[in-house]
Amino acid sequence: MATKAYYPISEIGAGKVGFSKTRSIIETAFYGNNVIKINTLKEAYELAKDSPGTVITDMPVYRGEEFGLDRDAKVLLFNDGAITGRYATARRIAGEPGVDCAELDKVAMDAIYRSRWKTLYHAQVYVGLDPEFMVKAHLLIPEGEENILYNWMLNFQYMSDFYVKMYNNSKPVGDGKEPDIYIFSDPQWCGSDSPTVSMDCLSDPEKKTLCYFNTDENCACILGMKYFGEHKKGTLTMAWAIADRNGYASCHGGQKRYNLKGGKTYVASAFGLSGSGKSTITHAKHGGKYDITVLHDDAFIINTDTCASIAMEPSYFDKTNDYPTGCPDNTYLLTVQNVAATMDEDGKVQIVTEDIRNGNGRAIKSKLWSPNRVDRLEEPVNAIFWIMKDPTIPPVVKLKGSALASVMGATLATKRSTAERLAPGADPDALVVVPYANPFRTYPLANDYEKFKKLVEVKHVDCFIINTGDFMDKKVKPSDTLGIIEQIIEGSAEFKPWASFSDIDILDWEGFVPDMKDETYLKQLRARMKDRVEFIKKLETVKGGYDKLPKEALEAIEKVFNECR
Repeated sequence: MATKAYYPISEIGAGKVGFSKTRSIIETAFYGNNVIKINTLKEAYELAKDSPGTVITDMPVYRGEEFGLDRDAKVLLFNDGAITGRYATARRIAGEPGVDCAELDKVAMDAIYRSRWKTLYHAQVYVGLDPEFMVKAHLLIPEGEENILYNWMLNFQYMSDFYVKMYNNSKPVGDGKEPDIYIFSDPQWCGSDSPTVSMDCLSDPEKKTLCYFNTDENCACILGMKYFGEHKKGTLTMAWAIADRNGYASCHGGQKRYNLKGGKTYVASAFGLSGSGKSTITHAKHGGKYDITVLHDDAFIINTDTCASIAMEPSYFDKTNDYPTGCPDNTYLLTVQNVAATMDEDGKVQIVTEDIRNGNGRAIKSKLWSPNRVDRLEEPVNAIFWIMKDPTIPPVVKLKGSALASVMGATLATKRSTAERLAPGADPDALVVVPYANPFRTYPLANDYEKFKKLVEVKHVDCFIINTGDFMDKKVKPSDTLGIIEQIIEGSAEFKPWASFSDIDILDWEGFVPDMKDETYLKQLRARMKDRVEFIKKLETVKGGYDKLPKEALEAIEKVFNECR
């Protein structure tokens, strides 16, 4: 099997694979006499439907029987309260400088002890949907949090007969040295010091929440976090770490294949934060001009040797603000979170989207939303698109040289999305750098740098930056972005050297041609490139140099800054 769940007596003990302090603390909780195992989606649905506060809408789950549900299953709505986004500030990652695992282990032990008075539910799913890469994940969560449990099983792959057989015949990840993922979660937890447990090891300024990841041991402890997205991304965090250790590039983005005339294909990968346009790009049908196959719009991995790609999840965790009540796309909803509800003229309960109640309304959509959806693309990836919201970058540029291509991904500049809950005092409108659009990394940044560099240098993958925000106060519309991509995949895009840059080409796009004689523009462009230089330099000292990049990365971005004139 892909990850290891059962051990011969001879393989159990100190210093052996799957046996370490943090993992032992977390896994042991799964065997308590207060634990109920949830084996099917039907069980999870019934628990969520009956959970206090759940809104049972009159919207049917489309073809629900294909997902392990009864034919009459309804879309369930659950709202989390005032918190409707992820809280990165609470993340503590074992191995990073300043992270006190000994103290965090005590917090986990105490939280699990307190949970003994509660009924706990144990669910299992698969992450990764191809025999080449499948890992098993376990979640333990208290009674009262049935909607998180149900959403988790919907978001990842529940154990259907088809996938159980696939998993049993799948390749052992890491030559059998990767144990199953175990996650203990108590959203009802609230931190408080005790004689033997201090909250000083938490990074949350209020000491009330914690996401503790020990990805080397494939385990995590999520405390005080009610938002489902914490559990989704927390699970992906560990699966991506496993992928990284085993030769894959871990990707927070979307990928699709254009099936062109003459049997040709073009595989495009777009990397961006939530709200950047990666889902729009991934699912765009281009007015029916192309036959399109979708891998996924949020989470996948690329084999850096074969360049084949594998989806990590079957469904889509998507924003609802662009899908008004009655929108045809809502046919494919499975559950909804943090949106309003009302009654229509027929007395039926309907959801109210468009972020009227709060920002970052969310839904899980079935894979049926995207026709021609697959779990694996065998064809090698042709292009990487770094999606940025940097007002000094034209709608598209092409990067030459593997070091520049990779370091531009490492300095991906964008704006925060409503999917994130920011720490007190943080500016939600500030331009920030999120390397490779993946804020969920738990391993050194250099690992990603080397993998994406290999894809460009060794596998000859093209690399572009596309700006989906504003370019010098003029909005780049989705029609601009999609039009640019169409020219690239058709081979008609005429890129030419951009100004004095030796390693950046530009495609002139009507209405967005940069005026390199405009000193105001040049000043801003230099400033943004200087920001990137300073970011790479800071990596040498921040967190004790944990995320330091090779010297060539700094040299590549400094070259761009020096040529910016």
